[in-house]
Amino acid sequence: MADVHYLRSLLTAHPDFPKKGIVFLDIFPILRNPTAFETLITNFVHHLTSKTIASTPDHKIDVVVGLDARGFLLGPIIAMRLGAAFVPVRKKGKLPGQCISATFEKEYGTDSFEMQADAIKPGQNVVVVDDLIATGGSAKAAGELVAKSGGKTLEYLFIIELTFLKAAEKLDAPLYSLVQLED
Repeated sequence: MADVHYLRSLLTAHPDFPKKGIVFLDIFPILRNPTAFETLITNFVHHLTSKTIASTPDHKIDVVVGLDARGFLLGPIIAMRLGAAFVPVRKKGKLPGQCISATFEKEYGTDSFEMQADAIKPGQNVVVVDDLIATGGSAKAAGELVAKSGGKTLEYLFIIELTFLKAAEKLDAPLYSLVQLED
């Protein structure tokens, strides 16, 4: 697909960031380019409307969950295009009100995510979005929060997937990514 090649060409690699041995792929060049950003959002929405929604019994997505922090850049736009709610999942202590939490292992240690307890209603269909999936810890934690709320995760969406880390095996729903990296 030409659009995926176009988006991939805009990703910028930063060696040894955030620490030595890690190659950070920067999505911000895509966000700075209005045509590229629209291409990205359109690709996600097309996938969701042609594949994900079509395979659900009630043919709808109720909630788009965005992961702290880059999922906040994509999630609200996707939610608006789908006529769905947007729910942020944030690092512990960043959300007001009663929250539920899940702890997870990251590439560089342990962390916790929280979501407001009343953000997702039982039975709602949910998709989770973020920029990159590596080990799958943060996405799995988000899925646990959706399940604790009684929601059903239909799919996880990412711009970049590090396939060699096999994160998809840890998730409770299918994974869709635009760019797959083997190493």
